[in-house]
Amino acid sequence: MKVFFDSTALAKRYIDEEGSDDVEKMCRQTDVLSVSIICLPEIISALNRLRREKQLNKRQYEKIKESLIYDLEEADFYNLTPQVVNHSIQLLEKYALRAMDALHIACALVAQPDLFVSSDQKQLAAAKKAGLKIRLV
Repeated sequence: MKVFFDSTALAKRYIDEEGSDDVEKMCRQTDVLSVSIICLPEIISALNRLRREKQLNKRQYEKIKESLIYDLEEADFYNLTPQVVNHSIQLLEKYALRAMDALHIACALVAQPDLFVSSDQKQLAAAKKAGLKIRLV
């Protein structure tokens, strides 16, 4: 099964919170892990916010970052191509989305996954209307 994770969902694999067990299970069951090119910097940003807030120390951050990069070595990355940008513009014109959320959906539309996974309900509603099968974590 090909699963496309947005940053909010994939981060749950590395940051223990509600939905983390579901994400871990999906990651183990997927044949193809797909993400947008913006996924890695978004998760790194979230991890650094946790460091600034003293919820992660430097050693924890480095360990999580190493695991994340290792896990994504085999992932299918979807870049910001003209097709993706056009999809994102159409999504932004139809739905009340943030730009990054629209880019994740647009990448998923190009990727054509079996499942689009996010923890953002507004993003998932737009993804479903755009024709993607969705899963909230």
